[in-house]
Amino acid sequence: MKPLFCIAALLATSLSACAQSPQPGLDAAKSPPAAPAGQPVAAAAPTANTPEGRARQALQQLNPQIEVDYVGAAPLPGFREVIVGGQLVYVSDDGKYLVQGTVVEIATKNELTQSSPALSKYRQDLLKTLKTSDRIVFAPPNPDYTVSIFTDIECGYCRKLHSEIAEYNRRGIAIEYLAFPRMGLGSKDHTDMISVWCAPDRKQALTDAKNGAPVVARNCKTPVDMQFNVGQRLGVSGTPAVYAPDGTQLGGYLPPAQMREALDALAAKATAAPAGMQ
Repeated sequence: MKPLFCIAALLATSLSACAQSPQPGLDAAKSPPAAPAGQPVAAAAPTANTPEGRARQALQQLNPQIEVDYVGAAPLPGFREVIVGGQLVYVSDDGKYLVQGTVVEIATKNELTQSSPALSKYRQDLLKTLKTSDRIVFAPPNPDYTVSIFTDIECGYCRKLHSEIAEYNRRGIAIEYLAFPRMGLGSKDHTDMISVWCAPDRKQALTDAKNGAPVVARNCKTPVDMQFNVGQRLGVSGTPAVYAPDGTQLGGYLPPAQMREALDALAAKATAAPAGMQ
């Protein structure tokens, strides 16, 4: 969901802002999350004369406003893996080189950036800050999988996905919607999503809105802003943005059969992983 040329924007802005204009509330989105158990605390930066310290310095030389959420050992020899703006990049141990994009281990055909345990844990921990009761949930009685989907009202693929909600449920997939007004906080999209979350029946209100019905204006205390901000910290730049239970981003719209296949593949991979590697 993020084009590779976005790395050039590090010279002027953070990675998380590559695919959209800065929005009100963005500063709140930048505050670093609590460090996952067993991982470095972002605020406790290592000394400069270490690979971790040089990685931080290298990114901050590109843009002093960049907030690094995690630095740790990488499977790529001679590099540190770094999470910034919801993305994983590699910075060489000497701080001279930055690698963004697809990195494949040839022997295993494993795509390293998307299979990073640190990135999965980072995403899981952020998603756990958003309560299920604050989400709009469409679920079968006993789902096999639950996915978190950042959505908005207007986007075409969000509407297409929602039109097939019964089929996702039939295939054992529970959908938990999170608000991500693409036009930013303060936009009409934002106020409409607040109205949906304030409705007595959120599920029906969201369905009506995605079907193009006028949104009845309502106002109350909602989790919409918090969900949007967490989406920013995850690096969401478009909707729908679908996250599997293990934190893997499945991408955007997937038809029900393909989503089930993708989730089954992730589950099989987790089962086959050596002890301690899941």
